[in-house]
Amino acid sequence: MKDSLIIILCFLVGIILAIAGLLPDWLEPSRYTTWMLYLLLFCIGVGLGMDKEAFSSFKGRRPRYLLLPVATILGTFAGCLLAFLVLHLLLSETVSLKDTLAIGSGFGYYSLSSVMLSESRGAEIATIALAANLIREILTLLCAPLIARFFGPYAVVSCGGAASMDTTMAVAVRAGGSKIAPVALYHGFLLTVLVPFLITLIVGI
Repeated sequence: MKDSLIIILCFLVGIILAIAGLLPDWLEPSRYTTWMLYLLLFCIGVGLGMDKEAFSSFKGRRPRYLLLPVATILGTFAGCLLAFLVLHLLLSETVSLKDTLAIGSGFGYYSLSSVMLSESRGAEIATIALAANLIREILTLLCAPLIARFFGPYAVVSCGGAASMDTTMAVAVRAGGSKIAPVALYHGFLLTVLVPFLITLIVGI
């Protein structure tokens, strides 16, 4: 969980420095966010391209395992819809359904989704996306044994979302054995690739 805590710490430090007025005037986020996003996407592409095992492990997988990312996407969107309906009933003002689905489209990839939504939907939605996707990853790490016990090891992979190829893979393998690793890698890889496309598609509707 160290990486997640570092992300939270950097986020909080940025808020504190901005509120305290300790940042120079030339450091205006809107000038650099788009280029930072381009650089982040480039680094993601380089990392995936250099990982030869990510492609070789896809071979020989049973078709039903290949459908796991589809189940994750549908389940996430169903959860987003349920959250929207509950909050809409409890609160007079809440995030729109489109923004709720865009936030869910991060699939635990908090760094990329928050940057993209900051650029297209503003700081408030980006902050919610950062918190929601961080919570998804942290809950997967903390609750993996319970999830595996009641729903099976592949549910741990699904809950991890895009992070199943790195951060949450260890808990998924611990829950279901080494046979889970290729499925988790494929699942995380595909969701990582789909995140920017799905967010762009939903925001553009």
